[in-house]
Amino acid sequence: MGEEDFRVGDVLSVACPFTVTRVEQSVMRGHLSVRWPWWEIDNDSAFARWNGIVALGVNSGERAAPEVESELFRTDPPPEQLKAGDVCRVGVPPTVVHVTAVDHHDPPLETAWLPRPTQTVTVLRRGLSYREYPDESHLDGPGYTIHPGDGIPFTFELLMRPYASLRVGDEVADAVGRAWRFDGPWDWAAFDGEPAGAGPAWPLVLLTRAGMPCSVEDAQAVAASTATGSHQETVREWISLTDASPTP
Repeated sequence: MGEEDFRVGDVLSVACPFTVTRVEQSVMRGHLSVRWPWWEIDNDSAFARWNGIVALGVNSGERAAPEVESELFRTDPPPEQLKAGDVCRVGVPPTVVHVTAVDHHDPPLETAWLPRPTQTVTVLRRGLSYREYPDESHLDGPGYTIHPGDGIPFTFELLMRPYASLRVGDEVADAVGRAWRFDGPWDWAAFDGEPAGAGPAWPLVLLTRAGMPCSVEDAQAVAASTATGSHQETVREWISLTDASPTP
């Protein structure tokens, strides 16, 4: 997958090669602190000074906070076997995740480390679903943030992209004559104002793209991709891969 090729709803397998580093602080308050092997300190940062250390969420056996639940990075040996000064390896074993948000940054995001990211992809591990938290909470409901292209050698394998032939903003007609606007695989708005119910009935006919009449090629691609199956089958396949609820 290219650095720009991410969409909300994507199911991915993400991994990062295990790399040698050093423990700076043993497990404390659900986190293990390690010297980060991939980023550099951004001496030109106007708002923060990073010390080169990253705290990894560690499941201590108690009810884990969301940032611990969604943590992707693991250490070898495991955190409970490590103390300050120990040498270990840190990386991400192949892990199934689903994308809950994609943000682009122009100019690049100032993070206090280099390189400055141009994109943020938020993901949740298999078995975790999006959930809301109070506004005053420091917890992050969408999940774990990845910055593709920021120096961490992530690899991504696309396992499923629901409605790959559609783009956000597309307008379609379904098999029972209802017109819909597609704002994401789990975000459909029916033009008749009625509740979405079970979703659009396949096959679908592409009506407009980017507010303009669609091309024959685009229309054929949408028709072919929805010729068999159904919206509900797509939801079930997605759930079977993610063991999660679709992100609102």
